[in-house]
Amino acid sequence: MSLQNYMILEAVILPIKHGLESDFEATFKKASKILSSMDGYLSHELHKCIEVQGKYLLLVRWKTLESHTIGFRNSVEYQEWKKLLHHFYEPFPTVEHFEEIEI
Repeated sequence: MSLQNYMILEAVILPIKHGLESDFEATFKKASKILSSMDGYLSHELHKCIEVQGKYLLLVRWKTLESHTIGFRNSVEYQEWKKLLHHFYEPFPTVEHFEEIEI
């Protein structure tokens, strides 16, 4: 894979507290503006699980792993992101990063 196509996919299952799903979705729309303004951000998607109420999948594409783990997480903007969203999660989600393989 060429360096210009290098990309990291952040994948997170977000377990949202029962009854707060609508509030979470509305708040996430606001928080998305924070995410999309970050250096190294490429795109993101939020998916709602059909089978399990309150379960969401967040996929974020970053230019590099450090764009997320250092740039975003050490930013002032991340503090706002946390304030907006972290109280919705139960339990707190595990964040994993993936790189595409050529097939």
